[in-house]
Amino acid sequence: MGVAPLIVRMSDPGLHILLIDQNVTRASVLEEGLKEAGFANVTVVRDMQNLLRRIVDEDPDVIFIDIENPNRDVLEQMFQVSRCVRRPVAMFVDHSDSDMIRAAVEAGVGAYIVDGLKKERVKSILDMAVSRFNAFSELREELERTRLALSERKLVERAKGILMREKGLTEEAAYGVMRKAAMNEGKRVAEIARAVVTATELLR
Repeated sequence: MGVAPLIVRMSDPGLHILLIDQNVTRASVLEEGLKEAGFANVTVVRDMQNLLRRIVDEDPDVIFIDIENPNRDVLEQMFQVSRCVRRPVAMFVDHSDSDMIRAAVEAGVGAYIVDGLKKERVKSILDMAVSRFNAFSELREELERTRLALSERKLVERAKGILMREKGLTEEAAYGVMRKAAMNEGKRVAEIARAVVTATELLR
């Protein structure tokens, strides 16, 4: 079974928001905008050292990243953060280009704002980041379920082939044997199929 997607509740005043910004003035603009929008649980991080560890320790619901005059190395570091941490991310930059915008989308940044640091926009930007994150999370979970179902179907087919060859069973009878074993052991047919395949490989 796949893991249920993480869904963040939009506009929840209890959201823990991590604000990453080395510039005190710019950070205060975002923090003020968040608090005016009703989000009081805001943690500001100014030290970029061991950033991933700090994010894991804080375990925020949403991440705001504000980068003044970003270079590509810094942006790539922030994109790495977005790829590694499955949380809604809103990123503010002073300037960018089409390649960086594309890289931001691929990294999972929900809102990539170029030259748009205004506290009045913070609420709508947060909502956009959360909405995109939730949609992407659900899509990723659906993809994982589809991949798992395909993998298990192939496994069951392989196990049926083994039983048909080794026991002289028909395809229907081979499946019936696995289904009965699954019911008796309180397992799924795919788990029984995996055991059949593993046992056959060990006996080779």
